[in-house]
Amino acid sequence: MRRLPFFRTLSISVLLMVGVFLLSCSMIPDAEPLPDGPAHHTKSGFRNLYAPPLDKTFFSFLSMRWFGDDQWADHEALAETVPRRPVDMEKIATPPADGLQITWIGHSTFLLQAGGVTILTDPIFADRASPLSFAGPKRYTPHVIDYAKLPKVDYVVISHDHYDHLDETAVKILGNGPRYLVPLRLKQWFIDQGVEADRVTEFDWWDKGSYPGLAVQAMPSQHWSGRGLWNRNATLWATWRLTFGGKTVWFAGDTGYNAIQFKKIGKAVKTIDLGLIPIGGYAPRHFMKTNHVNPEEAVQIHLDIGAKRSLGMHWGAYPLTAEPPMEPTERLDAAAKEAGLPDGAFRWMTLGETTVYEN
Repeated sequence: MRRLPFFRTLSISVLLMVGVFLLSCSMIPDAEPLPDGPAHHTKSGFRNLYAPPLDKTFFSFLSMRWFGDDQWADHEALAETVPRRPVDMEKIATPPADGLQITWIGHSTFLLQAGGVTILTDPIFADRASPLSFAGPKRYTPHVIDYAKLPKVDYVVISHDHYDHLDETAVKILGNGPRYLVPLRLKQWFIDQGVEADRVTEFDWWDKGSYPGLAVQAMPSQHWSGRGLWNRNATLWATWRLTFGGKTVWFAGDTGYNAIQFKKIGKAVKTIDLGLIPIGGYAPRHFMKTNHVNPEEAVQIHLDIGAKRSLGMHWGAYPLTAEPPMEPTERLDAAAKEAGLPDGAFRWMTLGETTVYEN
């Protein structure tokens, strides 16, 4: 066994403490499905339909991370390789009357503006994707916006409850301004943060909702949930169809790949103008595969759902997995070319970039 220096051992101890919050719940066996009701519901929560039960714990992660043979990139040392710019505040304050304006704030956080409607996806404003302010994955690229200066946000869409997608700091800043659209059993968390109950709406897979300027539908994904002690899969995870300003956006949140559910989504949603699909968070593959797509699988999702265009996300901000910061973009470019996609059909953005799709 490799002998670790003192500070590495100390880091492991801190990680262990974080793990008690993050992944100790993964030691609970998956619950049995309910005899009646939707197939993804269980007596204690929810389950994936086309993937084996999650059998990895924080302790297996710890063993893989510190004692395994996989090479982990030094994200902080490589942070300067990630292209970035400050968000153009004038652009987001005065979006065009026509078209869909997209600003990538980082990780899975996009500011979407069309038809007078403004949406945030999985906003994470904190320095760390962690339950602790002093430990856990720390953002290695700088924030590209002063979040207090965001334009009025009408809707916030949440894919699931992991700390890199559901952020207390963001919800404290956004407060009771937006309406929050969330998967099943997440409403109480928002109420606990001081959000008024009537500002939060829960959705099961395939549920639809209509709001001023927005039609929305929650759709399946292949992932898991767990935010505290002993609550793995107690809340649902989801992808989202968002139709506003004459455009349809599909937000993937965080997901692994299967050859069934995304094809179903493509058949159910006849037109997807833009897909927002994760391309990072996949290495080491033997550990991450079931619940996180790699760039090649992301391209397959783009094809399965029939998106006109897609943008890559879930990279360039938090050091969650082993791959170097820019590897997801390099592999995405190669995979898109290998699949014969037209130039720009599936691309990645610079941190802080704003772009407009007019058709």
